[in-house]
Amino acid sequence: MRNILGLALLGSMITSPALAQQPLFLAYPPVEHRTTASKIFLIGTASPQGEVLVNGEVIPRSPTGNFAPSFPLQLGDNQFRVRYQNQEIKVTVKRLSTEPEVPVGLAFGQDSLKPVVDIARLPGEVICFGAIASPEATVAVKLGNQTIPLRLQSPELQLPPNSAGLTSQNQPNVQSAIGKYGGCGTVATVANLGQPQYQLSLNGQTISQSAPGKVAIISPVEPEVVEVIVPAGVARTGPSTNYSRLTPLPQGTRAAVTGKEGEWVRLDYGAWIKAAEVRIIPNALPPHSLIRSIISRRVEGATEIVFPLEVPVPVRVEQGEKTLTLTLYNTTAQTDIFRLDDDPVIKRLDWQQTIPGQIEYTFNLKSEQQWGYDLRYEGTTLILSLRHPPQVSNQSLSGISILLDPGHGGDELGARGPNGYPEKDVNLVVSQLLQQELQQRGATVYLTRETDKFVSLGDRVTMIKELQPTLAFSIHYNALPDSGDAINTAGIGMFWYHAQAHDLAVFLQEYLVTKLNRPHYGIFWDNLALTRPHSAPTILLELGFMINPLEFEWITNSQEQQKLASAIADGIMEWIGMGN
Repeated sequence: MRNILGLALLGSMITSPALAQQPLFLAYPPVEHRTTASKIFLIGTASPQGEVLVNGEVIPRSPTGNFAPSFPLQLGDNQFRVRYQNQEIKVTVKRLSTEPEVPVGLAFGQDSLKPVVDIARLPGEVICFGAIASPEATVAVKLGNQTIPLRLQSPELQLPPNSAGLTSQNQPNVQSAIGKYGGCGTVATVANLGQPQYQLSLNGQTISQSAPGKVAIISPVEPEVVEVIVPAGVARTGPSTNYSRLTPLPQGTRAAVTGKEGEWVRLDYGAWIKAAEVRIIPNALPPHSLIRSIISRRVEGATEIVFPLEVPVPVRVEQGEKTLTLTLYNTTAQTDIFRLDDDPVIKRLDWQQTIPGQIEYTFNLKSEQQWGYDLRYEGTTLILSLRHPPQVSNQSLSGISILLDPGHGGDELGARGPNGYPEKDVNLVVSQLLQQELQQRGATVYLTRETDKFVSLGDRVTMIKELQPTLAFSIHYNALPDSGDAINTAGIGMFWYHAQAHDLAVFLQEYLVTKLNRPHYGIFWDNLALTRPHSAPTILLELGFMINPLEFEWITNSQEQQKLASAIADGIMEWIGMGN
């Protein structure tokens, strides 16, 4: 890790009376902490003079007294005694096992029977069951009039959580399969089968137990039809928030239901959506539409492409290098003509019916940089809006509007530094400094918050949609999962989601790292609330690590904050001036 601050600056901080009187303080972990990680860091501070000991061993500290050492964790309770002179803080960290608990004797593992929620599937679709029991047992499940034997499973690979990508520890681990039983079956006819009945036999004794969830087989010819009732229905690859997001479905979208799982429904094109975001349309046929002519039109700052349909169908948008592809599902083309005049954004529109019921429209664009899009239904007509490039000058940001989002606020502290200083405060300080720098360069600047108050993620995203800025930036400072290395991880990182934000993220990352001589943490594609808006290029900046003992001093230094704000503004101006 690079030396974060010059020795002269650090020396001036050490002589501060406030630092000399700093009592022992532990910012993380809390006194009673539970984790599945194999190690934990202890983040805190004390007066620079003297030594801090953890369980009797001296730990390294920054010149100003901050510390963040990591320690391995054993399963169960781990006791830590942090001591400075006559001050002591005791912490218990409990490491939880990720392995299932195998019962002894004639019993199923607690909460191990599947399904755990009500599910519905199509006839002939594979349904899998699982249970945990003694490895010596015989286990089966009765579903309707069939009995499905369950077999002991082999050891399997377990993927770590997505957060492991932030620490480069994302390789799968072998998980024990001791006591894990599994098996699958199919049902050919429409039926309500109720709760599957599990049977366990061991040493001549047998018990039965019902799974928590019920199983239903739904009709493929008379399915429920639902309509999206929220402005942007969150479509996912599976029935929980653990699954990846797909293109949001505009309000009014209709689709047939082909499966259910708890509070989720599966739509006919394969995506899952929460049942609360749709309503059932009584007596409706499975939605399908023809499409014929297509037209384009100019509106202020954008080009709109109008797709007249018979029914609002599911859609997908994919941005590429100089392309934007719109896919319509449950749609058949009868198109012989469409109108597209010379346009500031679009060079050419190509289309093809890729498979029955699915059409792809590929917009070949004049520039690699895209400036945002919107998608909505007006009745049954789909309207895709592509924003025009801003009119820019190399000398100023006049005509450019920028939204700054100071992360967290109010009761939401964000990460905390070794002395407890909350991320929310430095986010606001740097955002306001950046606002001043951008305004001096001619930009119109909006802030999602101007004081220390709570603003929901939804409200922040809504501001981007309503204000339609040229660019949007969410300002943050970083931390790590428990398994990270707080001492040796430092630097600036950029997070993007839509392809239109990628070039901005890469440019600004390299610009700041070079201009400020900062460590390079990384550039990440990340599914974050403040990177997902697509009406403008939007990125989230992680400008340093609150938990790093040395970098924290740079983060909280007012002169360095001003330099940072000036560098970000210069970088934005240079990127826009490059003709993007």
